[in-house]
Amino acid sequence: MLYSLNPTLRIERVGEEYFLSFLVNGNLKKIKANPWDLLAVKIVDEAHNLLELSRAYGTQIKFLQKILAYGKDRGYLCRNISKIVRSEPPYQTAYFPNENFKISEVFTLQWHITNRCDMKCQHCYDRGSITELPLPQNLKILEDFYQFCEEMGAFGHISFSGGNPFLYPDFLKLYQKASEMGFGLSILGNPVTEEAIAQICEIEVPAYYQVSLEGLEEVNDKIRGKGHFKRTLSFLKLLEKYDVPRGVMMTLHEINLEDLIPLALYIEEFTDTFTFNRLSLVGEAKGLTPTSKEKFFNVLERFLEISEEKGYLELKDNFFNYLLIKQGKPLSGGCTGFGCGAAFNFLVLLPNGEVHACRKFPSPLGNILSASLKEIYYSEEAQRYRLGSIKCQGCKLYGLCRGCLAVTHSYNLDPFKELDPYCPGPIIY
Repeated sequence: MLYSLNPTLRIERVGEEYFLSFLVNGNLKKIKANPWDLLAVKIVDEAHNLLELSRAYGTQIKFLQKILAYGKDRGYLCRNISKIVRSEPPYQTAYFPNENFKISEVFTLQWHITNRCDMKCQHCYDRGSITELPLPQNLKILEDFYQFCEEMGAFGHISFSGGNPFLYPDFLKLYQKASEMGFGLSILGNPVTEEAIAQICEIEVPAYYQVSLEGLEEVNDKIRGKGHFKRTLSFLKLLEKYDVPRGVMMTLHEINLEDLIPLALYIEEFTDTFTFNRLSLVGEAKGLTPTSKEKFFNVLERFLEISEEKGYLELKDNFFNYLLIKQGKPLSGGCTGFGCGAAFNFLVLLPNGEVHACRKFPSPLGNILSASLKEIYYSEEAQRYRLGSIKCQGCKLYGLCRGCLAVTHSYNLDPFKELDPYCPGPIIY
């Protein structure tokens, strides 16, 4: 459960009224309890499952979550510590600037609900025709994910993706139910119509909508198709109209390396965040050429320098920390806020129910149709991905880096035994 009672809580009844008294930061606080206060206390004290309550009373989980969050803000409920913790033995010696880099309050399910797509990008990881699950099975998956997050004491977030998630026939119904269940929602997709954006915003404005650009117009359209660049810029303006936070992602390789900085600067007025990751040679991307290690670090240094003035530029690649620690600057959370987050603070779910540690390379952990997310998360295979390469474990940056397992795989190296080929070398204590 996400919350517990403040251990100092005392309830006093005076006539028909109730009063709650408790300590907050050592100071005694006493409030007159309203119906929401009493309901929040009852739910937590009796350890009610919000999913079961919603079924019994026809109430949205999101509404019940707001009542509990209200109790936490008032002070008589306490937030439980998330169980999404970097607690494996090797991490005891890894460097963490603070506890925020060890415990994740949020767990993300990157859900590829369909492989249907209206584009044919040169670096697509998977253009296969995987069977989609029908809506009833996907609704059961939502419940399983909810139960998992409850047990882990983490807020659940779903990043809907594909293909193009809007091409899943029941996408709006699934999005609606996910909203009602109180999940954080975001979309990783392609430009869509204004009607489509209006429909999801009527349900719930996503936390962000991420699209991809692969360079300035000439290079981008060579990779993603003629007209894509201008269409995407127009779509980003449309998102602004609906107050949807906007993100732009770039997949970096030899063809578009020189466009990274120019695109990063050009895109400023169109987006709230811009970031990039390195190419993984999987699927259609096998036909592309990754950039050299030397060129990569040159552009990494330039991007880092510019990011100090341009706050919308985010430091996603884990190797930014190699530069930051050398410069004596605060470290970044890297790829997922915790270095490589594969099977740690996120999992990937494919249209047919397959669960993977990372979308950028084959990393199967099981199938949600035959095992729960909790069983998959605690499997030995998932633990291997959380630990990463044995060669990383002596590095000071182990807790915030471990390179990119997908890139290591791309070079036909064992990601559990070898270093990311771009690694400058472990920083030993």
